[in-house]
Amino acid sequence: MEQAISFERIPTKIFKDSEGASKIAAQEIAQIIKQKEKEGRPAVLGLATGSTPKKVYQELIRLHKEEGLSFKNVITFNLDEYHPMEPDAIQSYVRFMKEQLFDHIDIPSQNIHIPNGQLPLEEIPAFCKAYDEKIERLGGLDFQILGIGRNGHIGFNEPGSLINSKTRLMTLDMSTKLDASVDFGGLEKVPKRAITLGIEKIMNAKRVLLLAFGEHKAQSIVQAVEGPVTADIPASYLQQHQNAVFMIDEAAAANLTRIKTPWVVESVNWDKNTIKKAVTHLALTLNKPILKLTTKDYNENGMSELLSLYGQAYDINIEVFNYLQHTISGWPGGKPNADDTYRPERAFPAKKTVLIFSPHPDDDIISMGGTFQRLHDQGHEVHVAYQTSGNIAVADDEALRFAEFVVDFNDNFDSSNAKANRIYKEAVKFLKNKKDSELDIPSVREIKGLIRRGEAKNTCRFVGIKKENAHFLNMPFYETGTIRKKPIGEEDIQIIVDLIEQIQPHQIYAAGDLADPHGTHKVCLDAIFEAIQRLKHREYMNNCWVWLYKGAWAEWDIDQIEMAVPMSPDQVYKKRIGIFKHQSQKDGVVFQGEDSREFWQRAEERNRGTAQLYNQLGLAEYEAMEAFVRWRF
Repeated sequence: MEQAISFERIPTKIFKDSEGASKIAAQEIAQIIKQKEKEGRPAVLGLATGSTPKKVYQELIRLHKEEGLSFKNVITFNLDEYHPMEPDAIQSYVRFMKEQLFDHIDIPSQNIHIPNGQLPLEEIPAFCKAYDEKIERLGGLDFQILGIGRNGHIGFNEPGSLINSKTRLMTLDMSTKLDASVDFGGLEKVPKRAITLGIEKIMNAKRVLLLAFGEHKAQSIVQAVEGPVTADIPASYLQQHQNAVFMIDEAAAANLTRIKTPWVVESVNWDKNTIKKAVTHLALTLNKPILKLTTKDYNENGMSELLSLYGQAYDINIEVFNYLQHTISGWPGGKPNADDTYRPERAFPAKKTVLIFSPHPDDDIISMGGTFQRLHDQGHEVHVAYQTSGNIAVADDEALRFAEFVVDFNDNFDSSNAKANRIYKEAVKFLKNKKDSELDIPSVREIKGLIRRGEAKNTCRFVGIKKENAHFLNMPFYETGTIRKKPIGEEDIQIIVDLIEQIQPHQIYAAGDLADPHGTHKVCLDAIFEAIQRLKHREYMNNCWVWLYKGAWAEWDIDQIEMAVPMSPDQVYKKRIGIFKHQSQKDGVVFQGEDSREFWQRAEERNRGTAQLYNQLGLAEYEAMEAFVRWRF
């Protein structure tokens, strides 16, 4: 592993998941607090917001409540705040810090410093100067925790920020605003500016810890860790810090050289998966079909060790070509009465009971609509479980239109259901006067949930799924009315356990898409995994296989794919019509993220892209493909 240093210019620790990294980070902070307390000096901490440090703060709260960690000698300085921003607004970092940390520990209120998002523009320069001077008088930051933006920003120091930049008002980069639009319910509602701690103060911190979790951070991580120091990637400045470390999960590490192409870093164990990864990477890099790779290609690209084991490129090429060929199947439920030795799914039982988990009410059709339809058409008993209501992803005007229709209908036809009419009138009144900082009231959330439920039922009718085979789970963790969800709870897991027990499936399909910007997919998947672990001793689970699909934001790398279901042009079009059944998610989607394409466009381009990769590698040419990876529990 020594050679990895030549690629990674910042110490980088990779953890299996965010939980492990967050606990280590919290323990380090706790040690600094305790050490400073022994010295009779305050611990000066630089804090960050967003989803990345939330588990760090949860662990600090646990240490305070269960192990007596005191924050009375702690002084904090937050990295940033939007401008303009009311402190009690849903998106306010003042509110975030209170809810996620400060309200649960014993830190004195006068020791908390957060940029003031309410200041008039003319007062901001003086405030920023005073903010820096407070830090200097305390001897600088003892510890700074950071996240990283997709464009490589730290704090709100956007690309172009200089290493000696001070605390200041910063105009937000378009990519940052697009990411933030998830929290604000639309790009037009995102503030154009933010106050941010300058890079100079970050670089002067005695210890810097940058956390990054998820596939969507992989590109910015590799640029910051392995690329040149440049203002285009502000996080790359940390290469020049004497005591900085990156702590990332496996998904965020995906593009690092030691993960993506480990054979160029060190000697590797050339097992089936590594061979498949190396050969497909080589073929795609050289833009060659697998069967045309030569011994020279292997030798010139760090794979001579593999050649020494096999003797010649031809034998390796054939083996990997066959690996990929065997993943292709038009029978996702298994082909009846067929030799399944080299097929991804079992032939028996010929008719399977299938349970598709859909985190939101449209992930089933968007992510695996062709396979969904194929399973039904090939005679399997298909159930769909919609794990959350999806209500926060319905635009206010869509809910208002729906509610006004019901009110007008009841008024015109003298409905006897006065209670229902009162609820809808209450929702109409609220939506017409709703402020950006307000959470939806329960009646509005119920209406938005009904809209999503109706669309999901419509999709099931279109595919041919029986009404009783559509299960709406409404997992409690989701029902906060905001992007930020509750931690997964026992009730969430038990709902999944009960459904699996009821259906006893031969196949389970679940969303393995951890690039979901809402985080909902990850929580839903965790609940499924935990439920399966609890049930794996049951006899019917011995014959249950779990397949993971990706969502609207990413696809499996081709070397990971274990089942690729091809689609004809007609099947692609039929899937598009199925996606159209979700009218509230068409056109003006609330949480579009940085991708302006509609979901049907994302799905089609991703599915066609997968088919093109197979074709590029020399396999059969299809219109599109949906891809799956098997999870072996």
